[in-house]
Amino acid sequence: MSQRVAVLMGGWSAEREVSLVSGRECANALEHLGYQVARIDVTRDLTELVTALTPKPDIIFNALHGRGGEDGTIQGVLETLGVPYTHSGVVASSIAMHKPLAKSIFAAAGLPLAESKVVSYAALTQGDVMPRPFVVKPINEGSSVGVRVVRDGDNDWTDAFAQWNDDGDALMVESYVPGREITVAVMGDRALGALEIRPTSAAMYDYDAKYAPGGSDHLMPAPIHPDAYAAALDIGLKAHRALGCRGVTRSDLRYDDTAGEPGRLVLLEINTQPGMTPTSLVPDIAKYNGISFAELVRWMVENAACDS
Repeated sequence: MSQRVAVLMGGWSAEREVSLVSGRECANALEHLGYQVARIDVTRDLTELVTALTPKPDIIFNALHGRGGEDGTIQGVLETLGVPYTHSGVVASSIAMHKPLAKSIFAAAGLPLAESKVVSYAALTQGDVMPRPFVVKPINEGSSVGVRVVRDGDNDWTDAFAQWNDDGDALMVESYVPGREITVAVMGDRALGALEIRPTSAAMYDYDAKYAPGGSDHLMPAPIHPDAYAAALDIGLKAHRALGCRGVTRSDLRYDDTAGEPGRLVLLEINTQPGMTPTSLVPDIAKYNGISFAELVRWMVENAACDS
């Protein structure tokens, strides 16, 4: 008898539409592999979710992204239900989503980081909190949602963050690291590879560059100095281990080669629920290693677990 897998997708975060695509792709792959698949569009209604998960499936594939699905919230529900689920558990998920807390753990692990500060919206409106250029980002969003690079001559940029004043959320300001976008995929206890992302039109690898068809070019393996490539894999694996992640993760780095090769690597963040869309990075890295999309999804299901 084939295993019953419930695929959670959608949610209520800013990444809802991407999650729906990830969930659809993963559900289709699982069906082709012979699993019995239930597709569940998750809302804030917990009773509705529990009802949809009755009778309990054998495994839950968590294809949610962003707040609610990637920050330990849904993981806590699944732990209570006692159903094995894919990706990281409650603690690792919640820490990874909170950028300042994750950075404090990365710093303790000796990983290379950009200088950063946590500030209020009010503090931002009073003037620059560090020399330009710098990056402003919400402390608990993914997929580059709300991220902005502030450069010389960039005026009235604080208006873009007015909503965070209404939400009462703090913001993180980081020194800007010039160079290239590198991402490292980790599968279990193995760093699969490092890929370079080159946005085709955007000045940075923003939300549209991530998910719009043709928004970026993926260079696999990343064409950087061999020593830097090996270091990138090491950083990705150490970040995964430092937070106690499991399953598949993706670490985003900047590679400053402006002074020549080998350049300087800086860890930005780790993603515990990396995208699984047709334009996503982890499937590209896995494919280079001879792992098809279906095989990657099967591995995630076979390695599903509960923390308790």
